[in-house]
Amino acid sequence: MIKIQRKILIALLISTVVYAGGPVSKQATFMDATSSSEILLEATGIYKSNERSKRRKKKDIKRNGVKQAMNDSRKAAVYFLLLSGTDPILTQDSEKLAFKAIEDSFFSSDNILRYISYEDGVPKSKILTDGETGIRVVQQVKVNKEALILDLEKRGVLIEKDDLLDQIGNPFIMVLPSVADDQNPLAMIKEDSQLGHAAAVIQSLLTARQYDVVLPDQQQFLSDLVDGQLSLKDIPTDMAYQLALSVGSDIYIDFEVSEVDAGYGTQKIAVRVRAFETTTARLLGSETGYSEARSGDTMISIEEAMLSALSNVLSRVTAYWKKDIYKGLQYKVIVSIDTGFSQDNLEHVQDSIIDSLDAVSVKTKEQIVTDQTLDYVLWVDPNDYETSRKVWRKIRGEFRDLSRMGRVSLVNQNRKLLIIRIAP
Repeated sequence: MIKIQRKILIALLISTVVYAGGPVSKQATFMDATSSSEILLEATGIYKSNERSKRRKKKDIKRNGVKQAMNDSRKAAVYFLLLSGTDPILTQDSEKLAFKAIEDSFFSSDNILRYISYEDGVPKSKILTDGETGIRVVQQVKVNKEALILDLEKRGVLIEKDDLLDQIGNPFIMVLPSVADDQNPLAMIKEDSQLGHAAAVIQSLLTARQYDVVLPDQQQFLSDLVDGQLSLKDIPTDMAYQLALSVGSDIYIDFEVSEVDAGYGTQKIAVRVRAFETTTARLLGSETGYSEARSGDTMISIEEAMLSALSNVLSRVTAYWKKDIYKGLQYKVIVSIDTGFSQDNLEHVQDSIIDSLDAVSVKTKEQIVTDQTLDYVLWVDPNDYETSRKVWRKIRGEFRDLSRMGRVSLVNQNRKLLIIRIAP
């Protein structure tokens, strides 16, 4: 009992000093994403004098209070991006533990200034507290989030993006507008200048961050070109390859643009952005961004709203990738079982393929099970199986060892989607 109490006490003591080197206030509010790498925040800074007498404390506040509180506001802005808000940079316990080891030097005034690209310089508000022995200020601060992340990668707090992509593969991302079922998204991009501009903003930000972007119109051109070459030589079209081309990406981002009356002859642009894993249909992130109220300059408003929404969505996509490193990469596996098996043999075949899926994965989730169809999601260790082909080979080998009936074959293999057929 005493040992348990000591452990609890130690844990409480550690929790109170985890970010001892950080800001006093820890208060900031997201204002805007001003570019693909910079975030504008309204940050509060607090300074309380450590002098002994009240007279000296007042004198210290008068001489150094604003300067020290402004410094604390810079720390608060950086702290917000690191650990607060809806999409903090540090999401894993291992990252927070690694950061704890460098927090004192990280929150030094000289180091924090490296990430500040702009600040008001003059407090938006200034309030004396604690009988004029303390002061609270508020100012707008612009932080270079990209520089912050790169520095944390160099210090070993975050997994470097190149290392992350080496483990999960550099994903291909396709950008499409969200349209009604009877509309063609490619035609909508060409016909609607607002949608075309919004798509261009997303593609620009993705390429600036060195993601591989698949342009849907070029993908359609490639598909038509391959089809035409095959028809010239009387070669039948490979429908599996055409399906792979139609998917064309690991992740797709869809978006909607709407205009709202903001009064006094001005309009606001609202942009909703969603990111999905293409083959598993997993929602990775969704966010809505808004522009300032303006009269005219619609394209500027679209860009402003898009940057605000997309920055948060990409943060969530990265967070999912990090979780996949620890939990395993997700694969969608659909098994089609031909008719012709007796009831007893059918159950044996089903049990054998389910055991085969368990053997390749660290975790499975059953979506749909019928006599003819099994729909599963697998979590697979990327260190054991680097590609979907290796996942399939393991499933095939396990099934052949477990079952003496039924022939298993691969119908389609497309990134993280496997369609398998079992015939008598």
